Amino acid sequence: MTYELNGKNIKCDDKGFLTNLADWSPELAEVIALNEEVPLSEDAWEIIHFLRDYYDEYQIAPSSRVLVKAIHRQLGADKGNSLYLYELFPRGPALQAGKIAGLPKPSGCI
Repeated sequence: MTYELNGKNIKCDDKGFLTNLADWSPELAEVIALNEEVPLSEDAWEIIHFLRDYYDEYQIAPSSRVLVKAIHRQLGADKGNSLYLYELFPRGPALQAGKIAGLPKPSGCI
């Protein structure tokens, strides 16, 4: 499976996660989000950037539970809850937002 961006094919695994994390760009995130049928609002971008920062710091893609707690600590209760995150990323905030953010598949996700 690949994503196409500016005439270039970017490799991903059979679930749509990038095989080379260095291939990620905001433009590619838009392609992945379109494929995932997720509109990239300002709120969605905030979570995507949060995930990328989290990965840069800890070198791991967080599970949903860890993600919700981390967002709650940093962005507050309004954003750090499952309901809010599932409104933005209906197939799961850790899995779907992580994919759009160019992160590896979180451990424990099917």
